[in-house]
Amino acid sequence: MQPYRRALLQALLATGLSLGLASARAQTPPPKPRIVVLATGGTIAGAGAAATNSATYQAAKVPVEKLIAGVPELAEVAQVRGEQVFQIASESFTNEKLLQLGKRVNELARDATVDGIVVTHGTDTLEETSFFLNLVVRSDKPVVVVGSMRPGTAMSADGMLNLYDAVVVAASPQSRGKGVLVTMNDEIHSGRDVTKRVNIKTNAFYSQWGPLGMVVEGQTYWFRQPVKRHTINSEFDIQAVEQLPEVQVVYGYGNMSTELYDAVARSGAKAIVHAGTGNGSVANYAVDKLRALRTQGLQVIRSSRVGDGFVLRNSEQPDDKYDWVVAHDLNPQKAKILAALALTRTSDPKELQRIFWTY
Repeated sequence: MQPYRRALLQALLATGLSLGLASARAQTPPPKPRIVVLATGGTIAGAGAAATNSATYQAAKVPVEKLIAGVPELAEVAQVRGEQVFQIASESFTNEKLLQLGKRVNELARDATVDGIVVTHGTDTLEETSFFLNLVVRSDKPVVVVGSMRPGTAMSADGMLNLYDAVVVAASPQSRGKGVLVTMNDEIHSGRDVTKRVNIKTNAFYSQWGPLGMVVEGQTYWFRQPVKRHTINSEFDIQAVEQLPEVQVVYGYGNMSTELYDAVARSGAKAIVHAGTGNGSVANYAVDKLRALRTQGLQVIRSSRVGDGFVLRNSEQPDDKYDWVVAHDLNPQKAKILAALALTRTSDPKELQRIFWTY
């Protein structure tokens, strides 16, 4: 064979091989995102005696392996593995469990083999946990908290789709950097804003500033982004925190007893969140009591029992004069979470107020 023909044949063979390899690469799908499901119990892991029991059931019965196996479609979205952190109803969450969960999420977020994290959770305190994680997870990787309003044994159970949606959101590159998210009832909410507003319907979760987006048939659709400081930009580092300061909520109402404030002070709490009427109002007969407790070192934070809106500083009460803090748009239970974390850093009420404006 003449040299030029041999060279031409070799070139053709090399081109064919190169095209074949390129075609093989094109046909090889990219690796699926690696998602860890951290299970803590709740209704999403609950079971009832009959299919008609949608509100009467036992929470925290189904282990994480069965939750994942019950949604085989997850394998089409991501490489999913599970880890059972707790198996409790969420009303039994404590500060210790919040710290344990937060530290575990941070460990996984630092793991290069993990692309996203889903936390299954009971709905009763899901809003507190999601806000806590939003403040302490030092990563821009997606972290999604999810629950259900009906156990998996009920007709029209919502947990299966909620879990699928949560994995879809955690696996999506578009979810990075948006803080801790909550997926419920096809909606994507900010863990900071979301709250449980109904106790028996599947559309139980609501954010007064609106959801961030939606999940429809395995596709995420985004409409807005959080503007408050969170996650990777947070100043809170719980790795060295062994115990959160005690913060208690006192509910405001007509003819309330001021002895409730004394009981909180005796318990050793470092702060009182006053869940006031209207604009965080404090009854005239309770003002002197709160002022006295403030002079003793107890922080006073005015929040509101009203579902929407926000507390205005120096409106209703002269907060500057009394050295009090306002919770802005955070409801009492979320204000409690932020206050506890803030008190690990400062006891200066001016600095505490800065933190409430920031987060």
